[in-house]
Amino acid sequence: MRIVVDLNRCLGYAQCVPLAPEVLQLSGEEALTYDPNPDESQRQQVARAVASCPVQAIIAEMDPPSDRVTL
Repeated sequence: MRIVVDLNRCLGYAQCVPLAPEVLQLSGEEALTYDPNPDESQRQQVARAVASCPVQAIIAEMDPPSDRVTL
C-alpha cells in the first residue's frame, strides 16, 4: 500500500487523523505528516481516512504494481 497527500490541497481539517493515527499525524495546528508506505494492517483505517477528506487530498494505491519500487 502506498499513500500520497497533496499538501497544497490539504486544508488541515484533520478529519483523517483520528481514523488512521498510526499513519497520519498533525504537527502543530495545520501541518500534516504521514507514512507513505503504511503496513498492510492499516488498510481499512487508511481507506476510511481517504474517504473522510473533504478536499480529497489523500491518494491511496491499495495494491501498487509489484514492479514499482517504493521507498
